[in-house]
Amino acid sequence: PDVIIEAQFDDNDAEHGQDHLQDTLTDDIKKLSLDTGEKGKAAGVTGVHRAKQDDGPKVNDPGLLPDEFLQRTAKVVYILEKKHSRAATGFIKLLADRNSELFKRCAMFSPVDHRVPRVYVPLADCPPDFVTKPETYSQMLFICRIVDWKEDSNFASGQLCKSLGQAGEIEPESEGILTEYGVDFSDFSPEVLECLPQNLPWVISSEELAKRRDLR
Repeated sequence: PDVIIEAQFDDNDAEHGQDHLQDTLTDDIKKLSLDTGEKGKAAGVTGVHRAKQDDGPKVNDPGLLPDEFLQRTAKVVYILEKKHSRAATGFIKLLADRNSELFKRCAMFSPVDHRVPRVYVPLADCPPDFVTKPETYSQMLFICRIVDWKEDSNFASGQLCKSLGQAGEIEPESEGILTEYGVDFSDFSPEVLECLPQNLPWVISSEELAKRRDLR
């Protein structure tokens, strides 16, 4: 291998001239060459000894290896709880390959959240004029729910639930976020409203205040 020599040029070198510096570097190279040769011989002997040892039986049982050399592996066997609602907000568009058989049956749903995969949705779930006027719905938000994802497919399968409205508006965007996180934002039922005080304005009685801790 190439040997790189680093030399420090000081005032003594300047006094003795460039020849002195060159002689010093030459001596250093000779010393390194001798050291490298001796180490090479020692390494050669060691290499022969190691080769003889490697000819013996090899350890094929991972249990005999130290823990720091092992990579633990696992396999998912069951899903205890589905954290994601399987619902996503996004846009629909026609498939790129117009000559394929899939083009006649499905459209592509692209979620706004890039963590959610793209989804094939049936054209029957799309608006009636979507195939003829896809540009009309290019900025329309939809809610899609994933129902399946086959192992041999790059995209999941789903169903369009509803149209939210134009992207960028507050109400469609808010409804999409609440649906994705599974928040029930529907109106309260009459049974729930009957539990509230009917005589308004309502105030807490002094007896009730005496039993409570005031955090106002």
